[in-house]
Amino acid sequence: MTQNASPSAVQRLAYAPSDPEATPLRQARVTVDAAHDLGVLDRPWASLGYDEINWTYTPQGRRTLRTISGFAETPYHVRPHNIFNSGTGLGLPHWGSGNVYHEDADGKPYYDFTIADLTYDAIVGAGHHPLVELAFTPLALVPEEAKTDFAFEGSPSQYSAYEAGWWSYPPKDYAKWGGLVAALVEHALERYGADEVQHWLWELWNEPDISYWRGTPEQFHDLYDVTAKAIRGVYPSAKVGGPAVTGGDEGAVFLRGFLQACADRDLPVDFVSFHTKGSHFTPWRTYGPIGAPAPVQQSPSTPKMLREIDRALAVIEEFPQYAGQPVIVDECDASVPAHWGIYDNANFAYRNNEYYPVFQAKLMKKVLDLNAQHTAKVHEATTWSFSMEGERYFEGTRSFVTAAGIEKPLMNAYRAFARLGRRRLAASSDQAADISDISALGNGLPEEIDVIAGSDDDEITILVWRHTDDQYAADPATARVDLEVTGLDSGPWTVQHFRIDHSHSNSHTIWQELGAPQDPTPEQLAAITARQGLERFTDDVVVEIDGGFTMPLDLPRPALSLVVLKRGAV
Repeated sequence: MTQNASPSAVQRLAYAPSDPEATPLRQARVTVDAAHDLGVLDRPWASLGYDEINWTYTPQGRRTLRTISGFAETPYHVRPHNIFNSGTGLGLPHWGSGNVYHEDADGKPYYDFTIADLTYDAIVGAGHHPLVELAFTPLALVPEEAKTDFAFEGSPSQYSAYEAGWWSYPPKDYAKWGGLVAALVEHALERYGADEVQHWLWELWNEPDISYWRGTPEQFHDLYDVTAKAIRGVYPSAKVGGPAVTGGDEGAVFLRGFLQACADRDLPVDFVSFHTKGSHFTPWRTYGPIGAPAPVQQSPSTPKMLREIDRALAVIEEFPQYAGQPVIVDECDASVPAHWGIYDNANFAYRNNEYYPVFQAKLMKKVLDLNAQHTAKVHEATTWSFSMEGERYFEGTRSFVTAAGIEKPLMNAYRAFARLGRRRLAASSDQAADISDISALGNGLPEEIDVIAGSDDDEITILVWRHTDDQYAADPATARVDLEVTGLDSGPWTVQHFRIDHSHSNSHTIWQELGAPQDPTPEQLAAITARQGLERFTDDVVVEIDGGFTMPLDLPRPALSLVVLKRGAV
């Protein structure tokens, strides 16, 4: 078992830059060998999730799903919480309800798929596939002890003890739970057909190692047994998995126990899931004057996330029968929670600007680097980001869009990912941060310039970025990057250059330049949305290439350049 695991408690690790006095990078050499095909380029970024299931099918939710499918090179898996929660279907931050399960006066179950249909229609209709998180306990299945043991004091700001936590108890009747699961699978097959549902993933619960599961691990193992058999009883080829634990110490313990129980019982595990978060700011939430700076300047930690992923992969590798199954980090985020923003803690400001998309590029590359070190491999690294209804402009929530559906710079990272070719090319940088020994890393990854490259038949695509794990590390100067591409066919090539930085592909910067209006005029909205997509940094040029190509890049910090070489004079 790996010894370089994070010593953090659940989702917590104090942040400090690796070396706050480090001299900024001023030069780097990046090389790409277009003739060196490394095989299929895995796409761990192709998934998203969110708490608020009822915002899936709002106009903004539907538009966001369609926007992503409009540029996505492959369907995303989409994972919302709360399909089995009882409720009215009114979405709130960090809460929602699918309201599927009910019982008549005699205790006989019946089902209402109204909200489930709205949710999965929106996901499938946009060209994506659901990852169905089977959670949490419906009100009618809450055990009696929850109603006496759960500490709850009513207040005008809370709906009831059920919303406050009864949903986290194991269902009182596992047979009825199994019937509910089977009914949802059967309904999905009838409504969407096996050609679609074959792509769905079925996952039990969410983060059962913390207060989202108020039962024992053994009760969870029993529930997984019932759940897997209920699913496979309806759809034998369904992909079933879990346990979606946190990245903390108890998550690793729970993960090992879950896989051991599945091995002992010979239960199917078609994918293994867990989570990681890059920061839990301390103090987490503040109530200072509006616009006040953070009481302590903090930033997301890439090494924390890598340590937690590395540890979980090592746990999975203890079970050879599961080590070859896809690993899904189906919450893989720079900070928690999603629904808090700059008015809760000013450190969440990075979610609005260019820091976040460049962080995501770096993180996805490091996930692929970790895969090269392990037998168990991350198949999806899910951003828990979607959209938040009713927020202020650039609230700082973890989301792809802000008020009025304006796309935040984060969206452009995923546009850039989508442009990467199907085949991965050999690429390296002499200023990349080395993660071969994760135990040697500090809490913040040092500044780096790194690269990932891909190809299709007539196109070479290169992502180059400059980043450090410190959103407050200002650097007025750029770094010179000498990009060299070898192994190209001779002849004319068209060179395209796109950029994400403070001045490009950045709706937040435009909004600030307009005075940060919270009631923008139609003209202001038009000006912002005109600049929200992935922008060209320079005009396209046609060059004659004889085997090799060089190109200088001047990168501010943080920044990402997307360089595309298209065969011929396009």
